[in-house]
Amino acid sequence: MFKLFSMRRPTLVGISPLSVALLFLLLVPSLASAAIVNLSATIDGAQANAGNGTGSSATGSAAMTLDDQSNLFSWEIQWTSLASGETVAHFHGPAMPNQNGGVELNIGIANPANGSAFLSSGQATDLLNGLWYINIHSNNDPGGEIRGQVNVVPIPAAVWLFGTALLGMMGLAKRKAI
Repeated sequence: MFKLFSMRRPTLVGISPLSVALLFLLLVPSLASAAIVNLSATIDGAQANAGNGTGSSATGSAAMTLDDQSNLFSWEIQWTSLASGETVAHFHGPAMPNQNGGVELNIGIANPANGSAFLSSGQATDLLNGLWYINIHSNNDPGGEIRGQVNVVPIPAAVWLFGTALLGMMGLAKRKAI
């Protein structure tokens, strides 16, 4: 006779050792090791001066990483079409997009700008909470011609979906074995 429901307790019998090993390899290392957090910024004149803008048509972009264990922060920033020569570039914070903040790190004026620095735990927290911005200063706009708020790049939903699907397949394999 066909049973719709089983009163038996589920067990791990029927789950292949390969499935368990794969799950272990996917989940456990992420709990014990450092995570590299990806960050990005779109830089333009509209965000400058705490969102009041400068009218500049210059643009830029930034790709950054933060090692959440060592707090090593690395960046690559580039920009084009400033109205006048750049004088200095900084990471500023802590500040929301409509606020100004103090200088946190010097970027320099090389374009593209590549660099790295170790952050304090407070700086790393502010950075991860979206409270830092990039400010490119120029001769015409000494307060900053273009600006871009730094944001964490979200983990793709596909990673979470893959893990959920894997667990679901393991559950189906177990049911078929019962």
